[in-house]
Amino acid sequence: MTYVKLPVLEETGYVVLDRYDQGADPAEWLDIEYVDWKSSGDTRFAPLASAYGELECNGFWHHDPPKTDKDGVWVPGNVAKAPRLQARAQEPGANIGRCRVIELKPNSYADAIHNLHQDDNNRLNPEGTGWIVRGFFNLTDDVDSVMVLREDRDNPATETRIPLPAGAQLIVDTQRLWHAVWHPGAQVRYCLITSWESGPELAAYIDARHPVTRIDSPPVPAAELAEAERREGQRRASGAMTEQMSEA
Repeated sequence: MTYVKLPVLEETGYVVLDRYDQGADPAEWLDIEYVDWKSSGDTRFAPLASAYGELECNGFWHHDPPKTDKDGVWVPGNVAKAPRLQARAQEPGANIGRCRVIELKPNSYADAIHNLHQDDNNRLNPEGTGWIVRGFFNLTDDVDSVMVLREDRDNPATETRIPLPAGAQLIVDTQRLWHAVWHPGAQVRYCLITSWESGPELAAYIDARHPVTRIDSPPVPAAELAEAERREGQRRASGAMTEQMSEA
């Protein structure tokens, strides 16, 4: 299928923008209502926009009527408590689908590798319209944490690790790239995640914020890299054995 895509994402599938001053914004993520929703680790989510404005996090295509990840409806109770977060999501002027704050508990690098996943952003998306990508605005100052991105889930050589200080802004084609967050900090991490439709509005927003399409990853000790791959291999082997036994 042919979609409207952002040329800036063609090379690597991600772009890092200028940091904004998160310290000047209120900590609204502490006031909004969360629901238990597991995704890529030990998580909860606080929806700001959902398919039809309900306090839930399901994919838009699971609703009646189903729709693609566009035209999200603001959740009244949460946006009333988080007008600045809503304004952050609206800054690009692009069509918004899902918009929510994620709460992630600390994990290990091996956990992050195990949790690598691709998003199903463009189900039901009509051909010829804008491709859905996701923006990540880091809310807490997680200076030791990184977004782990891989072009090939099973190939560590394709990995990029992007630091996540407060105010970090990333836009990622999460249907193309495998991704998860390695969060070794002692406190929970919070991040605003927004589905945006690719088009001239989002392109202009990116262009105005000095986009960087390739960064040098913070190092991971070789022993930790090897241990993560070893543990992941064991997990997959165990899962395959369990599946074989269930089919016997």
